[in-house]
Amino acid sequence: MKKIFLSVLFFSFCFSNAQQNLVQYVKPIIGTEKMGHTYPGATVPFGAVQLSPETDTISYELNGKYNGDVYKYCAGYRYEDKTIVGFSHTHLSGTGHSDLGDFLIMPTQGKLQLNPGTASNPKSGYRSAFSHANETAEAGYYKVKLDDENILAEMTTTTRVGMHQYTFPKSDESHIILDLMAGIYNYDDKNVWTYVRVINDSLITGYRQTNGWARTKTVYFAMSFSKPFFQYGQKNYETKQVYRGFWRKFDQTKNFPEIAGKKIRMYFDFKTSEAEKIKIKFALSPVSQENALQNMKEEIKDWDFEKIKAQSQSAWNKELNKIVITAPEDVKVNFYTAMYHTFINPTVYMDVNGEYKGLDQGIHKANGFTNYSTFSLWDTYRALHPFFNIIQPSRNNDMVKSMLAHYEQSSLHMLPIWSHYANDNWCMSGYHSVSVIADAILKGVYNGDPNEALKACVATAKHRDYEGIGYYMDLGYIPAEKSGISVSNTLEYAYDDWCIAQLAKKLNQTEIYNDFIKRSENWRNNFDTKTGFMEPKLADNSFKKEFDPLSTNGQGFIEGNSWNYSFFVPHNPTALIDLMGGKKAFASRLDTLFTMHLPDSFFAETEDITREGIIGGYVHGNEPAHHVAYFYNWADQPWKTQAQVRKILNMQYKPTPDGLGGNDDCGQMSAWYIFSSLGFYPVAPGSDQYALGSPLVSSAKLTLENGKVFTVEAINQSAKNIYVQKVLINGKPITSLFIKHSDITNGSAITFHMGAKPKTR
Repeated sequence: MKKIFLSVLFFSFCFSNAQQNLVQYVKPIIGTEKMGHTYPGATVPFGAVQLSPETDTISYELNGKYNGDVYKYCAGYRYEDKTIVGFSHTHLSGTGHSDLGDFLIMPTQGKLQLNPGTASNPKSGYRSAFSHANETAEAGYYKVKLDDENILAEMTTTTRVGMHQYTFPKSDESHIILDLMAGIYNYDDKNVWTYVRVINDSLITGYRQTNGWARTKTVYFAMSFSKPFFQYGQKNYETKQVYRGFWRKFDQTKNFPEIAGKKIRMYFDFKTSEAEKIKIKFALSPVSQENALQNMKEEIKDWDFEKIKAQSQSAWNKELNKIVITAPEDVKVNFYTAMYHTFINPTVYMDVNGEYKGLDQGIHKANGFTNYSTFSLWDTYRALHPFFNIIQPSRNNDMVKSMLAHYEQSSLHMLPIWSHYANDNWCMSGYHSVSVIADAILKGVYNGDPNEALKACVATAKHRDYEGIGYYMDLGYIPAEKSGISVSNTLEYAYDDWCIAQLAKKLNQTEIYNDFIKRSENWRNNFDTKTGFMEPKLADNSFKKEFDPLSTNGQGFIEGNSWNYSFFVPHNPTALIDLMGGKKAFASRLDTLFTMHLPDSFFAETEDITREGIIGGYVHGNEPAHHVAYFYNWADQPWKTQAQVRKILNMQYKPTPDGLGGNDDCGQMSAWYIFSSLGFYPVAPGSDQYALGSPLVSSAKLTLENGKVFTVEAINQSAKNIYVQKVLINGKPITSLFIKHSDITNGSAITFHMGAKPKTR
């Protein structure tokens, strides 16, 4: 009781100094049902450990083919499920593809079972039934009762260490299972090798190498128990091992201190009294077992679970207090859960001593910066990194440095496309690291050498053998015969090239500017003036005859259709408006997008979009059109931007498990919500301009790293008063539909006067 009291006292102290308790509004369970693909478990801001439950063991492969059901388990956890298999230490948040799920731990009691069993018969294995009524998910803390085992499971984390606390019943047969076969998007040959060394009766170390989305991923660990186990053992499930060497001289199945193989499950046995707590510290490292152990010793020095929980939640509260809003309770829940989700990724990828493994598989040391991984750049360049440039500039500076380190270590000399555990998994289109880098430099966030950064951007954009870049450079577009996503790539390359041009202009690199500003107009080559759509073009310069603007299959687009992608010219909307027939015609086309009805056949072609993520034909549950609602501003009909933004905010985000209309995609969906709730949005990162919308909050106070405070106030804010009547900055009316980055960083006050009727003049 004394320890609990002191921990609560510490927790209260951490929330003092004028900080509000904003952790109370974070509901990690939001997005765990249906399409959100978030996880409910414990992590700290940008933490390397994401300790969370898995609710099934679906295989990536079924009868030699892709198993479509595995898509539901990108985060390892589905709110719809009734059983828990265990708790693993690495997860991706909100993605549409997956990996990780490393080092699964499950407490059990009674007869030892080393197989996971099935969802329909959980007692056939080590999994357990559970109820949401006995589940708690908070920022930095997760708790659930395992009904079949009568065990209470609790977990919290530091940056590199997960801490478990299991409350057991009285039993002479209490077990903790360490499943080294388990993983997310798993398949039979995913585990390349596993090594475990039992140091003593309460400490083990080891590593696991896998071949998945990250082609060569090795994670090292150190695992410490608060109570000695009295015996332990393992089972190797590998059946096709041709050569076994002379280790067969030993019985390695029980109490053997050095284990190696591809398919290993271990167990550790305890005798427990009623309500006895067994705690585990589980540290990760990208470099070595020794570093994992050092991470553990540095970050968790004792066994005080409540103290670590309080520290974790204090860290979250500090980050959340960077924006303090006035709004209804459900808006606060959505807003601070969105902030929570934006501060999960990217993740710290280095040990406490600064060491990390690079793309060259060598050991590097981050000098003067924190190295990060998990860059889902096709998603996050749009709003997440621009959000960081306002509220997390120091971290975003380090993220850019991490991207440039990636470039230096890359055998291909390319910036990251989708950076993940010392790998590039090359997922999605574009080379959007150049957008993040240019935006950070142009907004004064990056403090490294901008000319070296520009060189990396140019080298990446001229890598001819990567996904059609050679054709794009020679023809101004990618022929449909050469790529299934030819139109998406051309459009996204064109935007990225505009970002490079803006950076070159700032650095007075005229030749580079002229080259890339010309390339940035290549989007025109896929625009069919006869139909008004972006369409796939053949090598002979003719448009493909079989074209359906509603289809997502075989039309040259990735995760979208032509109706959404035809508006993907964020860097030059004025020219797009002209090509589409002028402002009135353009606005009418936007009206059609937001009011049309998509046929059921649309959903049959895509696994990551459902009707919940769509308004008319506008797909908010995916990213390519996230800027489109703001395009009405360029068409001189800003009241329609205001109406659509408020509709999206209210329809696509709810404080419920199924409250996200699509994959959160490492925080991009959440960053859109934050920007739009505050009343402005970065339509074209690489510009210092934000388009105004309709704020959802009554007020907001943004405390910036430079010591300035930027405030937002919405006068006459209500559910009906969605239209902006006038806008003031520092008390002076503005007539523009845009604000500048300097308006924010200088610590201005923006005031929206709201009303129930649109102001059309």
